[in-house]
Amino acid sequence: MPATQPPFRVGFVTGATPDKWAGIWRRRHADEPLDLVPVEQEDQETGLRDGSLDMCLVRLPIDRADLHCIPLYDEVPVAVVGKDHVATAVDEVTLEDLDDEQLVLPHDSGWQPSVAQLDWPPMSVRDAVEVVAGGTGVVIVPMSVARLHHRKDTAYRPVTDLPPTKVGLAWLVENEDPRVQAFIGIVRGRTERSSRG
Repeated sequence: MPATQPPFRVGFVTGATPDKWAGIWRRRHADEPLDLVPVEQEDQETGLRDGSLDMCLVRLPIDRADLHCIPLYDEVPVAVVGKDHVATAVDEVTLEDLDDEQLVLPHDSGWQPSVAQLDWPPMSVRDAVEVVAGGTGVVIVPMSVARLHHRKDTAYRPVTDLPPTKVGLAWLVENEDPRVQAFIGIVRGRTERSSRG
């Protein structure tokens, strides 16, 4: 590889955890720098399309035009509530349980309500959790995002009747950089000696 080649840049949406794969990359490709770039969900495709990212761990769905995407895993949606909220008395909740709640929708939540009436304008997850911690409202996010923003004055419970959100690995169809295939191999669990199959 030429010394002037730029680092391989992999974006990751809030809550996604690329560390394990990045560690394997750094062991196998020590001479090829890897940059991990945090991205907001609303910007997850932009970096791929403008060339500032080589690949990105995205929260699905995405616009698949000109993009390849490998679905990787599902995430359980959870309701984040204040620590004294009635929902903390149970292990899980349904949307019906939340009917009378004020829903706060972070713009990077990974969940789009279909019927729910939103009582707050969209805001960041951090701000939404702040609102919830103050004893007002409920926010629904993937469990990984709830864990990332967990505070002592909040709790979260799985929402059993919402479909899971999905995380996938996306890249431009036209990106033929061999490092893309190398990273896919790592994500798919190929050993260093295995060939692409």
